[in-house]
Amino acid sequence: MPNFCAAPNCTRKSTQSDLAFFRFPRDPERCRIWVENCRRADLEAKTSDQLNKHYRLCAKHFDPAMVCKTSPYRTVLKDTAIPTIFDLTSHLRNPHTRHRKRIKELTEEDLRKIKERRLASSVEQLAAKKDATTEDSTGAAEDEPQLSTEGKEFREYLRSLFEVVVMLGKQSIPLAAGKASEAEYMSNNFQALLDYRMNAGDEALKRRFHATAVNTEYVSATQQNQLLDICENTVREEMLMEVRESRFFSLVTGDLVEFADEKHLPLFLHFVNQHNVLREEFLDFMSFDGDECALVERLEAQLTDRWGLSMEDCRGQAHKATGTSTTKMKAVAVLLMEKYPLALHMPSSQMALNVHLANSLPFPNVQVVMETLRRIGAFFRTPLTQDELEKAISTHYQKNEEKGSSLKQACASGWTELHNVFDVLLDMLPPLLLCMDSIRDNGDGNFADAVTADAYSLTETLSDFEIVVTVVILKNVLTFTRAFGRNLQGETLDVFFAANSLTAVLHSLNEVNDNVDVYHEFWYEEAVSVANVMEIPVTVPRLFLRKQRAADVGEIQIEAYFKEYVTVPVIRGIMQEVEDMFSETNLKALKCLSLVPAVMGQMKFNTTEENYADVYRGDLPSPDTLLAELHCWRIKWKHRGKEVRLPTTIHETLQLPDVKFFPNVNAFLKVLSALPVLKLEDSRSDKASRRLQAHLDGVPVKRWIKSLAMLNVNTHVKHDLDVMVDKYCRLYSEEDPEADSEEVADAEAEAESEEGAKADAESEDGAKADAESEDGAKADAESEEGAKTDAKSEEGAKADAESGEGAKAHAESGEGAKAHAESGEGAKADAESEEGAKAHAESEDGAKAKAAMK
Repeated sequence: MPNFCAAPNCTRKSTQSDLAFFRFPRDPERCRIWVENCRRADLEAKTSDQLNKHYRLCAKHFDPAMVCKTSPYRTVLKDTAIPTIFDLTSHLRNPHTRHRKRIKELTEEDLRKIKERRLASSVEQLAAKKDATTEDSTGAAEDEPQLSTEGKEFREYLRSLFEVVVMLGKQSIPLAAGKASEAEYMSNNFQALLDYRMNAGDEALKRRFHATAVNTEYVSATQQNQLLDICENTVREEMLMEVRESRFFSLVTGDLVEFADEKHLPLFLHFVNQHNVLREEFLDFMSFDGDECALVERLEAQLTDRWGLSMEDCRGQAHKATGTSTTKMKAVAVLLMEKYPLALHMPSSQMALNVHLANSLPFPNVQVVMETLRRIGAFFRTPLTQDELEKAISTHYQKNEEKGSSLKQACASGWTELHNVFDVLLDMLPPLLLCMDSIRDNGDGNFADAVTADAYSLTETLSDFEIVVTVVILKNVLTFTRAFGRNLQGETLDVFFAANSLTAVLHSLNEVNDNVDVYHEFWYEEAVSVANVMEIPVTVPRLFLRKQRAADVGEIQIEAYFKEYVTVPVIRGIMQEVEDMFSETNLKALKCLSLVPAVMGQMKFNTTEENYADVYRGDLPSPDTLLAELHCWRIKWKHRGKEVRLPTTIHETLQLPDVKFFPNVNAFLKVLSALPVLKLEDSRSDKASRRLQAHLDGVPVKRWIKSLAMLNVNTHVKHDLDVMVDKYCRLYSEEDPEADSEEVADAEAEAESEEGAKADAESEDGAKADAESEDGAKADAESEEGAKTDAKSEEGAKADAESGEGAKAHAESGEGAKAHAESGEGAKADAESEEGAKAHAESEDGAKAKAAMK
């Protein structure tokens, strides 16, 4: 049945127009305003429910700004929309026409009443807003704690300190610049900035430090560490709040970093925030000590106990390990997947797949090649060495300028991390050796001794025939995975097709493995050819020859040696790593990317996501309706308007306003987007690991501080200085913020164990009572406090013996010693066994004294 517009002089109906029609609102007040604006007298007597059920207005009677087109098939009104556009005069031009929708002629009385009603309504709304504002301000004033003048000054002083610490962190400036000796600091950046702020007029700092002793540090090293910890934890908590809101995340680890001779693992989290933007943030460093099981337990404790996350919500893991740590991190990934099957182990979007595969091979010759690549990348970061390399390329390829030009472009910054790195490296080997020889000669004296020493070391590595063979084998074997890896880090459509092409990749690798003799013969000839160009002797490694002589084994052919110890292990290692990295569950997850409309369109909307949906069925809000919802989702995009473009990424799809009407699809896409293999849409977040590396490269190794690294890498995270001040006031004493390290250690011990609590319970009152007079020991024995002191355990007695003037009074006071010997039960308890001392310590007097002391 068609909808007719209820407005006067409007003859539109739904069968004749593409216009949207809107029901009258159920709210009586809004409905009355709609009727007034329509000027339909016959509608005034009807209730809002009757009007809502039987009457409509078309979109022509509303301001276009009030109409929202959420999809090609759905148009809605804003909640505050009121019809204001009406034709109230056209019927006057044809007075003989019979009008069913008669327009009410407004009298002066009607106009006056309408004005009064609208004025009263606006006054009531204004009064309600004022009342709400007053209540909010009153409530806020009541909730706000009343601070004394000293408390306010202390908070202002802390705020100034935190401003300086945050600034130092953002600029990668260490708090202490260095030491001239063990006892003397060369300079203190933190102290210098505080001086500058005071000279610039910071009254809070001036008042604080004018009361400080002349020979006392402004802010002790202990307090500086406290400030750093508070800043680090506040910034981390801001990011963790976003992760908790989004629920699903993936764990990503970086390459090892060494602090104070201890190796640490950088931890990143890969997640989708509330704005449906994919993020990867650096959270912390974690100690790398212990075996694989200890590392897994430490990871779980870090994420669950300290960060408040659930490992059940972890949907992926990626480990960018290099060197000897690779094997350990692979074992960690296996253990995590055994505990949490949905924490799928995948390659990281931040590292080329071929580089990852080569890093994962545990063979010494392959690890030497990968370490050499990293050293080459670091060596040519300076313009001087880069210019020398380009000269060497021009010299070597002077007869092939096109090849030389392409190599110069390829060896730009970051070439050692590309998918085709081994192709470039093989072409670069002769120019690299030529460049290193030139730098070693250092005829013009342009290079420092450290640079020439690095060049000599690299030359020795590159001129080894085993390294040349390994590079050739890696280049040829990884050719089969290069296109696959590039697609895996491409757009969503590329990732989907990569998942479907894995079978072909594995088939090619199996074919090479089955015919390894033929392939190795060609590859060995290529390696010999490159070695001849570089004038490198073709020999078996010296270490192998020595072992062979010691074992008295017959002579082995060079080609056979490299086939057995290089070609075959590399092929089989790459195959095994690809199969492990892309298991059946991993492929199912990636094939679910067909939910993205552009992928659906490419597949002619003939997709079968439901076949793979079981992987994440438990993450869906309504799994029972998934099949029907997927059908509606496909129909929606299949029959879209011609002007509607298909979203090409998960990010674009999640930004659609009507995706919320498909709750299962929405949840599905959010889970998929958290997988670490998908590249980040936000270019800023894409640099998290690079920002960490830039910080480590820019700060001397001896000055690396975990908290400063955390602040510098996360400069984009909003922080609230007042929150930092509140945390500091809760955790540390306002009365003595510059407590020395021993007192702070005692306070921490009190919070962590009963033993520390007992030691801290010997407060200043007891020490003063001991120091007041020689009879203080006697009073101590006779009073309740003395009974408690007599009954202290061995640790309490030891602490009492070390407690300054009070201990001295106990040792020097003759009467006090005598009183201890003659004090009845207390003396007897002192002389008795440890059990008697404990029993006396649990007496009521001892308990009361302990409570009074606290």
